[in-house]
Amino acid sequence: MSARVLLPWTDIEVPEGIEAAFYDGLGAPPPDLDAVEFYVLPYDRGPEPPKLIKELPSLRVVQSLSAGVETLVPLLPGGVRLANGRGLHDLSVAEHALALIHAAQRDLPRWFTQQTRGEWVREHTRSLADSRVLLVGYGSIGQAIERQLLAAEAVVTRVASRARPGDAVHSVAELPGLLPAADIVVLVLPDTPATRGLLGAPELAALPDDALVVNVGRGTAVRTEALLAETASGRLRAALDVTDPEPLPSDHPLWTTPGVVITPHIAGGSASFYPRAKKLAAEQLRRYVKGEELLNLVER
Repeated sequence: MSARVLLPWTDIEVPEGIEAAFYDGLGAPPPDLDAVEFYVLPYDRGPEPPKLIKELPSLRVVQSLSAGVETLVPLLPGGVRLANGRGLHDLSVAEHALALIHAAQRDLPRWFTQQTRGEWVREHTRSLADSRVLLVGYGSIGQAIERQLLAAEAVVTRVASRARPGDAVHSVAELPGLLPAADIVVLVLPDTPATRGLLGAPELAALPDDALVVNVGRGTAVRTEALLAETASGRLRAALDVTDPEPLPSDHPLWTTPGVVITPHIAGGSASFYPRAKKLAAEQLRRYVKGEELLNLVER
């Protein structure tokens, strides 16, 4: 009998009554997948695993372990439901966003470089406490970041695609009036037509001198050339887990621009992610077998 579910890990709890095959996204997928109805995509394995979607004629559900699924939607045949990994990455990304902010505010790259030379040269630095943080993207990840920012006693202004006055959330349309008062801007945005280039030259110019731009969403939210111009001049700083293009070419000047901290899109992949992802996959399989409503379904 052909498999009915295709999973990325062998230690996901599989309910009785279904058969599982396994594909971690590396190498060739297993044979005889015509009966697969439920496909849990391998996480962070590049473009190859999604290409398998069109090879599964019995497919009914695709479960992504990523929060952003904009690239998957065009690949889905009619009638196939898509669920995302909302909530799985909240703490991982929040931790990394705070790490980037602290690294930039406390000038950690400078001290790391001094360590390699055995130098003891002291200077006081910026702080996160009392900084005015503009948090752009107020979904579950944004809310997790906010909790850590508030614990650090930063002053947070929330921004989302639409205003939510009852929750003190501003609209993206209000950004021009909010940017001049921000010490730090944190972007937690998907890649959509509405978010691409959200921070371009005019928006970056509106930030005060020495402001920090932090991006842990998608690189396309910031115009790279405009950011490079502002950071190369020394007027702004940046801490980036995502870039545009991505991967950032090895000879790109952002790598060596003073005041820029870069990590290679690893915010969501900490150790806390994997147990949560396996638990979600097991719960979704249980719901699927029982005919119950799935979690995190994406409207198409």
